[in-house]
Order: sequence, then structure tokens, then C-alpha cells
Amino acid sequence: MRKNRGYWGGPLAAAVVLVLLVSLAGFLVAERVNRQEEQASFDRLAEEADKMARSIEAMVDSDREKLTLLARLLAMGVGEREDFLALYQGTGTFFSRLEVLLPGDQVVTAGGLWTSAAGKLSFRQEAALGAHISDRELDLDGEGQVVRHYVPVVRQGETVAMLCGVIELGSLVQELPYKPYGGQAAVYLIDGATGDFLIDTWHTGEEPGNIWALGSRPMAEGYNDAQLRQGLVNGESNFVVFRSNTTREYLYFYYTPLSVNRWRVALSVPEELVFSRAQDIRGLLNKMLAAEGLAFLAYIVWMIGYVRRQTGEKQRQLDALNYIYEVEKLLFDAHQHRENIVRSLEVTGRMLAARRVAFAMAGDEAGGYLWEQDGRTGLGAALLESAPALMDRFAGGGGEITAHSPQEVREILPCAPEEMKDLTAIPVEDGGGALRGVLAASGLPGRKDCVALLRSVGFSYAKLWDNARTYQEMQRQGTEDALTGLYNRNRYQQDLSRLAAEGRQELCCIFVDVNGLHELNNTQGHRAGDQMLQEVARQIRQSFGDRWSYRVGGDEFVVFAVDQDRQDLQRRCQAATEALKQKGYYISAGMAWTPAPAGDLGPLLEDAERRMYEAKRLFYQDPRFNRRAR
Repeated sequence: MRKNRGYWGGPLAAAVVLVLLVSLAGFLVAERVNRQEEQASFDRLAEEADKMARSIEAMVDSDREKLTLLARLLAMGVGEREDFLALYQGTGTFFSRLEVLLPGDQVVTAGGLWTSAAGKLSFRQEAALGAHISDRELDLDGEGQVVRHYVPVVRQGETVAMLCGVIELGSLVQELPYKPYGGQAAVYLIDGATGDFLIDTWHTGEEPGNIWALGSRPMAEGYNDAQLRQGLVNGESNFVVFRSNTTREYLYFYYTPLSVNRWRVALSVPEELVFSRAQDIRGLLNKMLAAEGLAFLAYIVWMIGYVRRQTGEKQRQLDALNYIYEVEKLLFDAHQHRENIVRSLEVTGRMLAARRVAFAMAGDEAGGYLWEQDGRTGLGAALLESAPALMDRFAGGGGEITAHSPQEVREILPCAPEEMKDLTAIPVEDGGGALRGVLAASGLPGRKDCVALLRSVGFSYAKLWDNARTYQEMQRQGTEDALTGLYNRNRYQQDLSRLAAEGRQELCCIFVDVNGLHELNNTQGHRAGDQMLQEVARQIRQSFGDRWSYRVGGDEFVVFAVDQDRQDLQRRCQAATEALKQKGYYISAGMAWTPAPAGDLGPLLEDAERRMYEAKRLFYQDPRFNRRAR
């Protein structure tokens, strides 16, 4: 017995020391990871607030552009004010209605009402400020609080009116670009100059108040009211921690400035939500430390060889988890960065110890991706080309595939090369069981868990399909006009710089305006007007294609043609005009050319627009169309 004790004494002492060292190292690592996760939690809070701030700034900028364009149209005398306001009502991102402030402090609304705003609004004061956003104020009817987005209407160098987009604060919460923390965070928009709330999702159902009127809150150690007040006034980015008077829990309150007036965006998030990931990590680390302790106890109790086998298996599992996490991380934004898909296949290949891995997406997102250990070979190409056949097999109800010999492979894929000696493939399905693609591998070492490992990353590839579809749909909606199907003004602005560099000979711009849209809307309704615009767009697409065709305004279209014959373009434009005339629709078109590449498209656009207005003037000189004169 003593001999055995002496034999095992050294290894047992070494094991105990190893346990202590590993435990200490694990504790230190856990503490460091905890600190890092806590810092990451603070960083996320700041990122969420900053993302909200930048989104609101973008929406305000978008409204400023729309109001500026509408003000220019008003200055040109396009339509009666009441009809004009009604036509563009609800086109803003933030503002919900349009009004016009006139000299004499008269306000014209989209409903045709002329209201005196004397004592409430001053045309002289607002015109002196130019384009600006007001502080929070009562609406003209005395009910509800609003913010007014002003843009001057300038005619011959003189401000003749102030176009106003009225932002109703009571409904502004519904216009938020997104919900931080999945809607669990309270969002505030604060005027740093006055302390007035413009948005307050914490005190729902109440009129927006004032942050200073709320009084002080019990602050956590190291924070105070003066720090919060000073930070909001100075436009700093910082956070304070205080206890809620209603929920009695600590709230983390982060604020950051906007470039709009002296507005500040702030988020308040409960402590348990802010540190939810850190708490999860802490629990996971504790469990991992406990598992390590048990593993070392097993090492002491059982034979060294057995422990080594168990430790080796555990390491493979941990490696698999790391691989799975790495694949998920790479595919998280792979709908925007498609190169990450091949990188994720490489990680999957390392996890399986495979020589090649392929992934193909189904449906509208169809596309194939391949990774090979030794670069592209015929076997890799054959694996990728087998994806449609595998897709059909899975769509028909076939299950996961595992083939370990050339004969088994050819039973599944008759056209497979003889050099393909194995194949493992799974259907990539979403949570509802819908087929989203195929994930396949070959050149495997014969491990029994290859299908299970592929399955462990299958959902991440299914999520990629969903993300890609959502991303493409968002891109389409952001650049496509919903009524006509042509590109919208957003895409038009994006493409101008690209168009300036297009072509080697000549660039043509065709500016098209639809005649009589306003009258048609007034006499037959907006449905008839929409049909008119759709028919014009259909004719533009038929005559010039849709690659460079845009609807840039209510009744305005712009078409570009690159390196095309002038006479042919003029013939097509005339044919399109005649075809529309046969259907009872009339357009005025102006065509202009410039050498390509153009560099600056400004003169080309101005020339085409000028020619269009000349054609429009001639159109309305025809006695038959005097009733359409605007």
C-alpha cells in the first residue's frame, strides 16, 4: 500500500497543484472576460444611442431636402397653395402635415383654411432665421405640442412665404427608425437648451414634459444630477446611473448630441438588460470552471490514459463550438459581405476536416459558393454542380446523405466523377422546415459525426438566406418607385456620379413631364392619375429600358442613354409620345446630349429640363389644351 502511495503520491501532488493553477488561471480569465463583457455592454448602450441619433439626423435631413424641393415648386407657382399642400400631404419622414406661413402672420393649411397666427407665429422672425427647426410649442389650435420645420419660399430673391412641415410630437414615437434593445429601452429626444422632451417613451400616454421638471433621482455612487444637467447642456456623450422612482431598479441613462438644434438622444435601460450578456457569460464561465474541476477530479480518480481520451473528446467538442460560433459570426453580415460565405465554408471544412465544402441557396436567392483546401479542382466543381440535383432530392422528401464509397456516391449522383469517393450533404432548412439551400462536403476522414456537425451550422446558413432576402427587399424598396416600378429619386441621386463616368462617346438625358396630371386627379380621381403615371412608365421602359430610367417627382421622369445614336433616340422618343397620345395621355420631353464621360452632369440636366419646359409651353399654346393651363 505504501508503495502504491509512493507511486501515486507524485502524480497526485502534481494533479492537485495543476488543479489549483488551472483554477486560479480560470478565475483570472473569468474576471477579465467579465470586465470585457461589462465594457462591451456599455459600448453597446452607446452604439444603440448613437445609431438612434444618426437615424434621426438622417430623417431630419431627408425632410429638409423634401421641404426645400417643395418650396422651390411653390416659388415657381406650381398650383394653388391649398391643392399643392394637399397633394404632398404626408410625404415627410417626420412631419405629418404641411402649412404655409405668409406675411401678415397668416397660415394656410392643406385643407384650405386661412388662419391668423398673430401672437403665436411671426412671419418676420421665422423668415429671418431661414431654414430651421423651431423649439417645442403648442399647435395653433392650442391642442397638442409640435415642432415646426421651416424652409423659405424665395421668389426673385425675396422670401414670400415660409413652408412648414409640422411635426406632431404626440405621434412622433411611431416614426422612430428602430427600437433599441428590441423595444425594451426607453427612448428620449430632449431639447438641451430648454430641457423639453420631444419624445419620451417612458411616460407613455402623457404630453411630453421637461426633464428638469421631473426633479432629481436617487443616483448610484459616483453620479449626480449636476453631471447629467451639465452633460445635456454642453452636448456631451456620457451616461449616469440612477434608481427609478417607479420600478425601484437601477437605470442606465446614456445621452448623446444630435446636429439638429441642441437636441439630445437618450436611452434608459434597466441594469439587468444592460448586463444580460455579461451575466450569461459569467454563468457560462462558472459552469466551464466547474466542468474543468470535475474533469481534473476525474483525472485524479481515473487512469491517465482514460482522462486523456476524455480530455481529447472534450477538446473536440469545444473546438466544434468555437467553429460553430465562428461560422455564425461570419454569416451574421454575409448578406452584405458575400466573401464571408466562402470564409465560413473554410471554417466548416476545418471543423469537418474536409477537403472541400459547398453551399448553394434555393429560390430567388439562388447562388453557389465553394471552398477547397487545395484551390479549385474538378472535384470541387463537381460538388458545386451537384447542388441542383441534391436540392431536388431534398425537396422531394429525401433525407440527409452520407456516402462512403464511389459506388454509393454515384447511386445518389449518377454524373459524379469516379474520383469522388465520399459525400455528405444536408438540407438547409429554416425554423419552419422550408428548404433554403444545400450544404455538402467531400474529402472527409470518415468521421461518424459529420452529418451532425453540418447540421449544427445549418441554421446559420438558413439565416443567411433570410437575411439576404430581407436585405435585397430593403434595397429594392429604397431605390424603386412603388407606383411605377422604375427607379426612384434616391436611386437617381446615387447613380448621378456613376453616370458621369459612363460611356465613351456621348451621354443623352431625356427629361419627361406628364401633361395634365393635376387636372386628371381633380376630375377623375387619383386612381386615374396613378394609371396615367403607370402607363407613361410602361412606355418609357418599353422604349428605353429600365437600366437608367427614373421617376424623380410626382409627374417627372428622367431617362439616360449611353453611347446611342441620336436619331434613333429621337425616333424612339417621338414614337413613345405618339403611343401615349393614342391612349389619351400627353407628355412633354426635352433631350440633351454631352460628351462622355461627362464629369459634371449639371449642365446636361439643366439643358434637358429647359427643353422639356419649352416643349410643355408649346403644348399649352395649343387651343385644345388651354383648359389645362396652370
